[in-house]
Amino acid sequence: MSKNEKIPPKKPALNPYWLYGAIALFFLGMSFFGDSDSLGDNQKINISTFERYLNDGEVSRVVVVNKNAAQVTLTDEALKETKHNKAISTNILGRSNAAGPHYQFEVGNLELFQKKLEAAESNGIDFSYEFKTVESRWLDVLIGFLPLILIIAVWLFIMRRMSGGGGGGGGAQIFNIGKSKAKLFDQNSEVKTTFKDVAGLEGAKEEVQEIVDFLKNPTKYTVLGGKIPKGALLVGPPGTGKTLLAKAVAGEAKVPFFSLSGSDFVEMFVGVGASRVRDLFKQAKDKSPAIIFIDEIDAIGRARGKNNMTGSNDERENTLNQLLTEMDGFGTNTNVIVIAATNRADVLDKALMRAGRFDRQIYVDLPDLNERKEIFRVHLKPLKSDPKLDIDFLARQTPGFSGADIANVCNESALIAARKNKKKVGRQDFLDAVDRIVGGLEKKSKIITPEEKKTIAFHEAGHATVSWMLEHAAPLVKVTIVPRGQSLGAAWYLPEERQIVRTEQMLDEMCATLGGRAAEEIIFNKISTGALSDLVKITQQARAMVTIYGLNKKIGNITYYQAGEGDYGFTKPYSEETAKLIDEEISGIVETQYIRAIDLLKKNKSKLTELAEHLLEKEVIFKDDLERIFGVRPFGEVLEKATKPKPKTKKITAAKVTPPKEDPSKDKN
Repeated sequence: MSKNEKIPPKKPALNPYWLYGAIALFFLGMSFFGDSDSLGDNQKINISTFERYLNDGEVSRVVVVNKNAAQVTLTDEALKETKHNKAISTNILGRSNAAGPHYQFEVGNLELFQKKLEAAESNGIDFSYEFKTVESRWLDVLIGFLPLILIIAVWLFIMRRMSGGGGGGGGAQIFNIGKSKAKLFDQNSEVKTTFKDVAGLEGAKEEVQEIVDFLKNPTKYTVLGGKIPKGALLVGPPGTGKTLLAKAVAGEAKVPFFSLSGSDFVEMFVGVGASRVRDLFKQAKDKSPAIIFIDEIDAIGRARGKNNMTGSNDERENTLNQLLTEMDGFGTNTNVIVIAATNRADVLDKALMRAGRFDRQIYVDLPDLNERKEIFRVHLKPLKSDPKLDIDFLARQTPGFSGADIANVCNESALIAARKNKKKVGRQDFLDAVDRIVGGLEKKSKIITPEEKKTIAFHEAGHATVSWMLEHAAPLVKVTIVPRGQSLGAAWYLPEERQIVRTEQMLDEMCATLGGRAAEEIIFNKISTGALSDLVKITQQARAMVTIYGLNKKIGNITYYQAGEGDYGFTKPYSEETAKLIDEEISGIVETQYIRAIDLLKKNKSKLTELAEHLLEKEVIFKDDLERIFGVRPFGEVLEKATKPKPKTKKITAAKVTPPKEDPSKDKN
């Protein structure tokens, strides 16, 4: 079709509710207008006028209908008189009442009216009268079928809602409820995302690119007797780019690409999930070679038989069984490859993870320093940033950030620059964006008493002092006592990124974390509830040392962490004596580091006080202020080389704040 040709407008789909309304109006119309004897307002008279007409001999017939209304028919001679010109009319259906009745009136007392008719008849007036009962047939039919009509209407409404509603008739939606909801991307679809838009993830991109090449050039791999893999599972933390990688596959592949979420299989009707799986693979086989992408596959792929709280979910298990059969069962078509993504691989069923179904498991990890540089370059393209902006500096300031976090930083920095009426996004805007995302929004208007502010200042100064004096603790980047989010004060640290953590490193970090409470006790001889987040962190670290990592001599080289089974266990995997020993060791580790922090601060009390007073004056201090007060850090400069899993903040939180839950199985460096 040429550009000059106009696209004909789409005809609006017939709404079934219009049909229902037309049927209802038809019944009502037949009820009100179907009676040929119905008269207009001009033909309605009162009983006195009727008696005058009757006595004058102008009435030929009187019919009393349903004991309350009388219909009067005039004689032919009376109709010729001028006063009865309005007696003849035509109703809405085009019917004339020339043959009668011509007038109508309310009877009132039926017994009295009958006596008047009998008296007139006995006086020799020539007319006839009768009594009859008239039933509205259409109205009775409508009332009789009304309950059935209401039931059908409600059922159609519910079916439309349950099957997705939207376009098309309700009946069509009902019969399509078992159809797959997958969105098809092919050569006719515009998918602009390519592998060039996926920064970092080089290993994952290489494996996914190879899967695309399998379908483009299958003989290249099968000529040597190899088989094309049937599935690839993308596993990794949220925001690392699993779905983005799948979008790039859709953009790069020249084969049909079916995309849907695991929750699209879930429905309240029994058998719908399995039916949708069958329909999905049927469509993919019809268009083979093809790729199927299932996002958040843990919605249907959870391990079977472990839902012991509410009983087994047969519908979800039936859906999973059908998926297992389609991926590797009789009649499986090898020209269909399944790509799935999840951040909960530990809960997936073992049968789903075996070779032959998901042959490859691709771990999409958080980006390292070089990968963060590439991600920043991608997200900085649409921004009007300062040409002098140092991407290496930004990458060092955001270690442990996922791709989604970095995208959020770039977007937030642009908003901050626009709020300040800047024409370009600069370095300070990015630093403010990092602070905003990690620590929350500044609340300078929050009311804090001078005593509370002093306590917060010494608390944060205690963290900074202890971390500066310990070799393995994270060096300081910035400390602030301006409230942010739920915290009344925060400190930013930048420890080195470690793949493994030694005992002395964990102990130094715990000691630095306890520096805030230790400073409060030394200066004020009192402690407060402000160390809640600190206590949560060190308790988890100490418990992990004892029960998970085997770093305690009394417990020994034993771990009580059971991967994938912790959600379903109700008993501890150790005796009561061991539980008591674990509690004692955890308490001993924490108290030892607390005493260590107090000793360090007592030796440097004057410098601690100077740092806290400077913090009270400026509200924000940086690394240069610590070097001026304490001197150069004696353990070497690691700040410029250091990266970390996430800028950590030491928060002064209210006692009522519920601490966030953390997974002790993960290495919190």
